[in-house]
Amino acid sequence: MSSEDASRDPLVVLGQINGLFGVRGWVKVFSHTEPRENIVGYRDWLLAGPGGWQPVRVLEGKRHGKGVIARLAGCEDRDAAQALVGREIAVRRSQLPPPGAGCWYWTDLEGMEVVTEQGESLGRLDHLFATGANDVMVVKGDRQRLIPFVTGQVVKDVDADARRIRVDWDPEF
Repeated sequence: MSSEDASRDPLVVLGQINGLFGVRGWVKVFSHTEPRENIVGYRDWLLAGPGGWQPVRVLEGKRHGKGVIARLAGCEDRDAAQALVGREIAVRRSQLPPPGAGCWYWTDLEGMEVVTEQGESLGRLDHLFATGANDVMVVKGDRQRLIPFVTGQVVKDVDADARRIRVDWDPEF
Protein backbone atom coordinates (compact mmCIF):
# COMPACT_ATOMS: atom_id res chain seq x y z
CA MET A 1 0.00 0.00 0.00
CA SER A 2 1.41 3.39 -0.92
CA SER A 3 1.75 6.13 1.70
CA GLU A 4 -1.07 8.04 -0.03
CA ASP A 5 -3.38 5.01 0.26
CA ALA A 6 -2.35 4.55 3.90
CA SER A 7 -3.28 8.15 4.72
CA ARG A 8 -6.75 7.56 3.25
CA ASP A 9 -7.08 4.25 5.10
CA PRO A 10 -5.41 4.91 8.45
CA LEU A 11 -4.68 2.36 11.13
CA VAL A 12 -7.03 2.04 14.07
CA VAL A 13 -5.58 0.54 17.24
CA LEU A 14 -8.04 -2.00 18.65
CA GLY A 15 -6.02 -3.46 21.49
CA GLN A 16 -2.75 -4.88 22.71
CA ILE A 17 -1.23 -8.28 23.39
CA ASN A 18 -0.80 -8.26 27.15
CA GLY A 19 0.11 -11.79 28.18
CA LEU A 20 0.49 -15.47 27.49
CA PHE A 21 -2.11 -18.22 27.66
CA GLY A 22 -0.85 -21.77 27.94
CA VAL A 23 2.18 -23.27 26.25
CA ARG A 24 0.92 -23.60 22.65
CA GLY A 25 1.42 -20.00 21.54
CA TRP A 26 -1.92 -18.47 22.54
CA VAL A 27 -1.83 -14.86 23.68
CA LYS A 28 -3.99 -12.78 26.02
CA VAL A 29 -5.43 -9.68 24.39
CA PHE A 30 -6.59 -6.42 25.91
CA SER A 31 -9.37 -5.30 23.56
CA HIS A 32 -10.90 -1.87 23.02
CA THR A 33 -13.76 -3.34 20.97
CA GLU A 34 -17.30 -3.62 22.26
CA PRO A 35 -17.92 -6.42 23.07
CA ARG A 36 -14.30 -7.36 23.81
CA GLU A 37 -14.30 -10.54 21.75
CA ASN A 38 -15.13 -8.64 18.54
CA ILE A 39 -11.39 -8.06 18.10
CA VAL A 40 -10.90 -11.68 16.99
CA GLY A 41 -13.54 -11.17 14.28
CA TYR A 42 -10.89 -9.20 12.40
CA ARG A 43 -8.84 -12.03 10.92
CA ASP A 44 -6.04 -9.81 9.64
CA TRP A 45 -4.26 -7.77 12.31
CA LEU A 46 -1.27 -5.51 12.12
CA LEU A 47 1.10 -5.75 15.10
CA ALA A 48 3.41 -2.92 16.07
CA GLY A 49 6.99 -4.08 16.02
CA PRO A 50 10.54 -2.81 15.86
CA GLY A 51 10.38 -2.62 12.05
CA GLY A 52 6.92 -1.04 11.88
CA TRP A 53 3.52 -2.66 11.53
CA GLN A 54 3.62 -6.36 10.65
CA PRO A 55 0.65 -8.35 9.31
CA VAL A 56 -0.51 -11.42 11.20
CA ARG A 57 -3.46 -13.75 10.68
CA VAL A 58 -5.80 -14.64 13.56
CA LEU A 59 -6.44 -18.38 13.39
CA GLU A 60 -8.90 -18.49 16.27
CA GLY A 61 -9.86 -16.58 19.35
CA LYS A 62 -12.53 -16.23 22.00
CA ARG A 63 -13.57 -14.52 25.18
CA HIS A 64 -11.94 -16.06 28.23
CA GLY A 65 -13.18 -14.81 31.59
CA LYS A 66 -13.02 -11.01 31.49
CA GLY A 67 -10.49 -11.01 28.66
CA VAL A 68 -9.83 -12.42 25.21
CA ILE A 69 -7.36 -15.04 24.00
CA ALA A 70 -6.15 -15.64 20.46
CA ARG A 71 -4.02 -18.02 18.43
CA LEU A 72 -2.01 -16.36 15.68
CA ALA A 73 -0.40 -17.80 12.55
CA GLY A 74 3.30 -18.48 13.07
CA CYS A 75 2.99 -18.37 16.85
CA GLU A 76 3.33 -22.03 17.81
CA ASP A 77 4.81 -21.95 21.32
CA ARG A 78 5.17 -19.91 24.48
CA ASP A 79 8.50 -18.37 23.38
CA ALA A 80 6.99 -17.08 20.12
CA ALA A 81 4.01 -15.70 22.06
CA GLN A 82 6.32 -14.02 24.60
CA ALA A 83 7.96 -12.05 21.77
CA LEU A 84 4.55 -10.48 20.98
CA VAL A 85 3.66 -9.29 24.49
CA GLY A 86 3.25 -5.52 24.61
CA ARG A 87 2.59 -5.08 20.90
CA GLU A 88 -0.37 -2.97 19.83
CA ILE A 89 -2.99 -4.50 17.54
CA ALA A 90 -4.39 -2.43 14.68
CA VAL A 91 -6.57 -2.84 11.61
CA ARG A 92 -7.15 -0.58 8.63
CA ARG A 93 -10.07 1.84 9.02
CA SER A 94 -11.69 0.26 5.95
CA GLN A 95 -11.98 -3.06 7.84
CA LEU A 96 -14.37 -1.54 10.39
CA PRO A 97 -18.11 -1.79 9.75
CA PRO A 98 -19.93 1.49 9.17
CA PRO A 99 -21.01 3.07 12.47
CA GLY A 100 -24.73 3.26 13.16
CA ALA A 101 -26.73 6.48 13.00
CA GLY A 102 -25.59 8.90 15.70
CA CYS A 103 -22.49 6.81 16.39
CA TRP A 104 -18.88 7.55 15.54
CA TYR A 105 -15.52 5.88 15.77
CA TRP A 106 -13.18 7.86 17.97
CA THR A 107 -10.56 7.82 15.23
CA ASP A 108 -13.00 9.64 12.91
CA LEU A 109 -13.61 12.39 15.50
CA GLU A 110 -9.96 13.04 16.32
CA GLY A 111 -8.69 16.26 14.76
CA MET A 112 -12.14 17.83 14.43
CA GLU A 113 -12.59 21.43 15.50
CA VAL A 114 -14.70 21.83 18.63
CA VAL A 115 -16.85 24.98 18.76
CA THR A 116 -19.39 26.41 21.17
CA GLU A 117 -23.01 26.95 20.17
CA GLN A 118 -22.04 30.58 19.58
CA GLY A 119 -19.33 29.49 17.11
CA GLU A 120 -16.30 30.16 19.34
CA SER A 121 -13.49 27.69 18.67
CA LEU A 122 -12.26 25.76 21.72
CA GLY A 123 -9.57 23.93 19.75
CA ARG A 124 -9.22 20.52 18.14
CA LEU A 125 -10.21 17.15 19.51
CA ASP A 126 -6.89 15.50 20.35
CA HIS A 127 -8.27 12.22 21.68
CA LEU A 128 -11.01 10.67 23.78
CA PHE A 129 -10.97 8.39 26.79
CA ALA A 130 -13.60 6.34 28.56
CA THR A 131 -14.69 6.82 32.14
CA GLY A 132 -17.27 4.84 34.04
CA ALA A 133 -19.95 7.45 33.38
CA ASN A 134 -19.23 8.69 29.84
CA ASP A 135 -16.51 9.29 27.28
CA VAL A 136 -14.43 12.46 27.59
CA MET A 137 -12.98 14.61 24.81
CA VAL A 138 -9.51 16.07 25.28
CA VAL A 139 -9.66 19.35 23.36
CA LYS A 140 -6.43 21.24 22.75
CA GLY A 141 -6.58 24.92 21.85
CA ASP A 142 -5.44 27.97 23.81
CA ARG A 143 -5.42 25.46 26.69
CA GLN A 144 -6.46 21.87 27.22
CA ARG A 145 -10.11 21.20 28.08
CA LEU A 146 -11.80 17.98 29.18
CA ILE A 147 -15.35 17.95 27.83
CA PRO A 148 -17.82 15.09 28.37
CA PHE A 149 -18.93 13.45 25.13
CA VAL A 150 -22.63 13.32 26.02
CA THR A 151 -24.78 13.66 22.92
CA GLY A 152 -27.80 15.90 23.24
CA GLN A 153 -26.71 17.39 26.55
CA VAL A 154 -23.16 18.62 25.78
CA VAL A 155 -22.46 17.51 22.21
CA LYS A 156 -25.12 19.20 20.11
CA ASP A 157 -23.93 18.27 16.64
CA VAL A 158 -21.17 16.35 14.86
CA ASP A 159 -20.66 17.55 11.29
CA ALA A 160 -18.38 14.98 9.68
CA ASP A 161 -18.20 16.87 6.37
CA ALA A 162 -17.14 20.15 8.01
CA ARG A 163 -15.00 18.23 10.57
CA ARG A 164 -16.66 20.16 13.40
CA ILE A 165 -18.23 19.26 16.74
CA ARG A 166 -20.65 21.81 18.23
CA VAL A 167 -20.93 21.75 22.02
CA ASP A 168 -22.88 23.47 24.78
CA TRP A 169 -19.83 24.44 26.82
CA ASP A 170 -18.66 27.58 28.59
CA PRO A 171 -15.31 28.61 27.03
CA GLU A 172 -14.18 29.87 30.46
CA PHE A 173 -14.55 26.40 31.96
